[in-house]
Amino acid sequence: MVNPKGRVMNGFCKGLFAAIVAIAFPLTQADAAGSTFDGTWNVRISSSSETCGNGATVAIGISNGQIASSSAAVTASGRVADAGAINVSLSTGIKHAVGFGRLSGTSGSGTWRGALCSGTWTAERL
Repeated sequence: MVNPKGRVMNGFCKGLFAAIVAIAFPLTQADAAGSTFDGTWNVRISSSSETCGNGATVAIGISNGQIASSSAAVTASGRVADAGAINVSLSTGIKHAVGFGRLSGTSGSGTWRGALCSGTWTAERL
């Protein structure tokens, strides 16, 4: 095999190149196919502290495993793994919280924490 500079690649380099291509090609196809959890989700956020408020609901969107907010009032970002593990960051104004948990089928649950508050969340796919 000849590299872009016209030099012949040895057997080790050819094998390494073939292995990288064999691994990378299925990964790019999987990303293009989307995620099992793609769609719009309603997330209900609860806190154990009355001073932190309770009962907020936020709509988020998931596309190819990437999380984005579906609301202008709340910014959401994060990632959902193929097995359903989710890490999400939510912010509105100066308030910021991170959440962790799991999605399965059309529902999910987990915990969240901010600077002064923490609690649980549940989610339903719309």
